[in-house]
Amino acid sequence: MRVRMKVDGVVYEDEVEPRTLLTHHLRDGLGRVGTPIGCDTSNCGSCTLLVDGESVKSCSVLAVQADGTEITTIQGLAEGSTWHPVQKAFQEHHGLQCGYCTPGMILAAVDLLSHNPDPTEDEVRHGLEGNLCRCTGYQNIVKSVLSAASEMRGDGPLPGSFQDAPAESHETAGASS
Repeated sequence: MRVRMKVDGVVYEDEVEPRTLLTHHLRDGLGRVGTPIGCDTSNCGSCTLLVDGESVKSCSVLAVQADGTEITTIQGLAEGSTWHPVQKAFQEHHGLQCGYCTPGMILAAVDLLSHNPDPTEDEVRHGLEGNLCRCTGYQNIVKSVLSAASEMRGDGPLPGSFQDAPAESHETAGASS
């Protein structure tokens, strides 16, 4: 079947097998490998991306179902060399460890913040509950999302990122007093 979709700002028109999952079409057909395949059963959320602005687990959607849509992957979230505020907050607040869940977690957070620009900690946890992380314990992920929300509202980032810590020079680091 022939499908046409806009992925990260580029329009693609391709022939796909009717049973091809969107995640496989993006990775294998279009070379958009920033979207990892985790469970391939819609349980982990690592393949989450935005379809017409809404977060979707791409392993639960056939490529033919995405015909005529606009898709944003983690690779298309930044504007040029400027990271999206959620990406920046994940980096600043150590919202990742191994990084496997991170693309899906970030895109789920972008969707959450598009609907709720001032979420509580509980609302962030609830909004991300379909995305699993086996490394972080979620504390820094939640802090990252709350910081991004604050930044996106114009309140500035939350304090406590590693960039807020005072730097020591090489000469004074580890020196005894």
